[in-house]
Amino acid sequence: MAETVEYYLSKGVDRAAAEYYAAGRRKIVSVEPNDDFTLTIAFDNGERRILDMKPIMATGTVFEPFMKLENFRRVYLDGQHCVSWDVDPDVDSEKVWSNKVDLCPDSCYIDSVPVGGVANA
Repeated sequence: MAETVEYYLSKGVDRAAAEYYAAGRRKIVSVEPNDDFTLTIAFDNGERRILDMKPIMATGTVFEPFMKLENFRRVYLDGQHCVSWDVDPDVDSEKVWSNKVDLCPDSCYIDSVPVGGVANA
């Protein structure tokens, strides 16, 4: 049973996350890279959202290899429906866990905006 927005706010969760969790968590069903370093993500409720990756892609972070567009475009969904990239595409990330960089579906939803519009704030 889902809790209310007020419940999540009382636990210290910010309003956007509280509204997301109260409405029910989403599963990612597809991800598409865009040439402007955004991702178009489709969720199980039929919603399509845009996630801007530029703010977290920086030298010295785990996202540094994906600052090159050809590497960024290798994005995929892993078995847990997380947005993922393999640092080395020739290494099996199921066997070498440190080869994969991933984003959880919850943050992908909360930090994205609907296609063609702005998220309610």
